[in-house]
Parts: sequence; structure tokens; C-alpha cells
Amino acid sequence: MVAVRYYCPRCETVVAVERDAYLSDKSVTPYPLEGWTYVAPDGDYEESDVDGVRFVCGESDGCEWSRAEARAGGTEMETGARAGAGTETDAGGCGEPFYLNFVTYEDGEEVEAAGARESEYVELAEGRVPRGPRGPNGPSGPSGPTNR
Repeated sequence: MVAVRYYCPRCETVVAVERDAYLSDKSVTPYPLEGWTYVAPDGDYEESDVDGVRFVCGESDGCEWSRAEARAGGTEMETGARAGAGTETDAGGCGEPFYLNFVTYEDGEEVEAAGARESEYVELAEGRVPRGPRGPNGPSGPSGPTNR
């Protein structure tokens, strides 16, 4: 058994799970993959019909929670609560579910999640500032009779 750590994709709280080293990780996602079967970290996720582990950030039993604090020389783990161990320390966490997905095989071929190849690329407007509000082009200011 080895301790393997994962980040919550929403808040970067860290979870450590003891498991056999032969399992291969595919991804950690904030949503379940379509058609995949998940169990809790204290469940038997090494059975053949299980495709991954469902965590509830900072709350799931059977794993150790901590938070990562950025330091000048890198990242330092700050130990938090071991879920279900009755400690007073709180690792925080956002309380949202996230999913560890294992690499799975069927007939010797790696199984892709349904819709995994379908992606929609979106261009974000980060860094671009509008020059003004959108709206109808009207007069630039008050205009009235001119005195000549």
C-alpha cells in the first residue's frame, strides 16, 4: 500500500488515500464521467466493476485531508484532519464532490469516457476591456440651436 495525494479541482485541498500501487490514475475531475461507477474512499475501489473514487472535499472518511500553502521555496503541506479520526484540526475544504478516475481496460484497450473526445473550445475575454458600453449609437451630447 502507498499513500497517493490528489488536489480538489475547485479549492486545491489535498486528500491522501492508502491504496495498492498497481492502480493507474486517469484524471481528477469536478464531475463524474458518464457511465462510470464510483465508490467512497473507504469503500472497496479495487473491485473490477469500479471505475473511480468519489470524494467530498474535506468530509469523506477513509482518507487524510490537508491543505497546501504556497511558500517562497515551493509548496508545503499543512496537515489537517484525518476524516473520521476525531481530530480537532480542520483542513477546510469546499464540501463539493470531486472524482478520481482510474484507467480502465476492456478487451485490452483503454476505455474512454462517453463524450471524452467531444470538446468545445471557448475563447475567454480575459485581459480585454471594453472601450465603452454597448448600445445604440446616438448623439454624442446635447445639441441645440447655435447662436450665429
